[in-house]
Amino acid sequence: MSKRASGRMGVLARQAGGAVGEAVLAAVVAGVVAAVGLEAFATVHWPAFNSSNVTRALTTVGQVVALAVLVVAVVLLRLHRWLRLAKVLSWAGLSAFVTVTLGMPLAATKLYLFGMSVDQEFRTQYLTRLTDSAALHDMNYIDLPPFYPAGWFWIGGRFASLTGMAGWEAFKPFAIIGLAVAAVVALVLWSNLIRADWAVAVAAATTAVTLTYGSPEAYSAVLTLLLGPALVLAWGALHRPAEVGDDAAEPTAGGWGAVLGTGLFLGLAATFYSLYFGVAVFAVCLMAVIAAGLSIRTRHTWRAIMPILVRLIGIGAVAGLLALTVWTPFLLKFLSGKASLGSGSAFHYLPETGSRLPLPMTEFNLLGVFCLAGTIWLVLRAANSRRAQALGIGVVAIYLWCLLSMAATAAGTTLLSFRLESPLMALLSAAGVFAFAEGARAIYQALNEPGRFRIAAAAVAVAGAIGFSQGIPTVLAAEITTAYTDTDGNGFRADTRPPSAVSNYREVDATLREQTGRPRDASVVLTADTSFLAIYPYYGFQALTSHYANPLADFAARTAEIQRWSTLKTPQELTDALNHCRWRAPDAFLFRRSGDDYTLRLSQDVYPNDPNVKRFTVSFPKALFDDAHYRITDIGPFTLVVRV
Repeated sequence: MSKRASGRMGVLARQAGGAVGEAVLAAVVAGVVAAVGLEAFATVHWPAFNSSNVTRALTTVGQVVALAVLVVAVVLLRLHRWLRLAKVLSWAGLSAFVTVTLGMPLAATKLYLFGMSVDQEFRTQYLTRLTDSAALHDMNYIDLPPFYPAGWFWIGGRFASLTGMAGWEAFKPFAIIGLAVAAVVALVLWSNLIRADWAVAVAAATTAVTLTYGSPEAYSAVLTLLLGPALVLAWGALHRPAEVGDDAAEPTAGGWGAVLGTGLFLGLAATFYSLYFGVAVFAVCLMAVIAAGLSIRTRHTWRAIMPILVRLIGIGAVAGLLALTVWTPFLLKFLSGKASLGSGSAFHYLPETGSRLPLPMTEFNLLGVFCLAGTIWLVLRAANSRRAQALGIGVVAIYLWCLLSMAATAAGTTLLSFRLESPLMALLSAAGVFAFAEGARAIYQALNEPGRFRIAAAAVAVAGAIGFSQGIPTVLAAEITTAYTDTDGNGFRADTRPPSAVSNYREVDATLREQTGRPRDASVVLTADTSFLAIYPYYGFQALTSHYANPLADFAARTAEIQRWSTLKTPQELTDALNHCRWRAPDAFLFRRSGDDYTLRLSQDVYPNDPNVKRFTVSFPKALFDDAHYRITDIGPFTLVVRV
């Protein structure tokens, strides 16, 4: 290895080591602040959010205190005083903001945003599965590896195991602590890319926007928080017009630190959320194409693209290695030839928001004005600001993805562009901070630098921050209310009203274990009440909907098989059918009762309709189980049928 190459490796090691060390320390501070805050909230018996304004008021107080801490940190950073204290204050203030914004409104419930309803049900089921075992496994089907990335849920499972909580109960604290940690790690990244005081403001703004519009889907919100600095890193890796030549006196890392950082982000995205991974890869590839074009124009040779291509391959290699940590079991199963992809429908969803371009800068509200300022800044500074170029390419990539998604509807699918509003607003909000900072400075200079202008600008910024922040619980009101009205895994509703049929699950679980004599993860249950599988780690014969079913499971064929079973005439025919089932047959059925029948509510993909799911009832005659091979127990509105 040459002396210069050795020097570059040393610089890279120092840069990466310093950034990683600071990120780890910040994450520890954030984790402690969030954990202590959540524990403190849990010690008081608060009224339900949907029936009292007490927790809303206390949320505002907590937000103001957290923002005040951030303001102190910014002042210290601008004055270059007590810099280490300023860093710690910025980490503590930002993580406290996340904790109080989500934790205080949810203080009186054990459930996270949206409770265990709709999409949150399958996410809870995934976390419950990986709490029960650290092995990578499909959330529902007993004989399949996971298809949906397991990274966030695997970490959550280890958190639940460490704290001794059930998966459903660990969901809320893990989601909030994870968002707090991601916010401060994003702050550390921003601090290594731009001025420290601006980094605090950018991180705070993107965190507030992400909590407002992305927090219900906690694992994607983590990536949204990191997307901005990751794009700046990627642009720094791929577009280096002022790169120091080989004859420079002092070696540099040659952009490889940015390559490593970008690869790590893409790898994290691949293990957390496939959609955002795809969008991020699309944005990075778009950056590479633009960088190549600029390099060819400057150097007048096609060879100019080689350094860009090498770095792009490096980014892909790092990302690929990380992605394999969760994708390997699925790929091995698929490539083995023992399983084949069924008619997957994960992309079969087109709500109204997915049929139009998201344009937050055209909305007449505080965020709309902020996004408009960011849009103007991106355009004005596109020629001479690498930050504007990186964020601008990210915004363009999202809009191109949205157009491709809408075009894909002609082919009978989509690219789920409706889920990109949160990262789009986060990028525009980051640009809005730069627009405000640079715009205020320009006005300050144009007015001959009046003495109190900076204080006035700071007051406007703080007022805007408080105004937006205190409205977050209002935007999330439906999600918070559902967390109080859903019945939790202990059989209670946090709003103290009578619980739903979920309160019978504990007896169902006890009866099922007693009658089968097996641990939960050794039994397959056919039920339409799939929230039972979200609370207890039994495997299911069929998933809630095809959109969250493993494509290797052949959802449609399983539904057809269930329907066929219901048409059989005798218990012996049913027993024979179960014994010769092509999949692992149910060990138990959890039905609802209706007259002389037992019923299941199943689902069918009806895309392109909106809603995209059709519910229908399948009825099994009670006489079909009138046999010694089946043990029948009525529990509340349920009937548990166990094969013996």
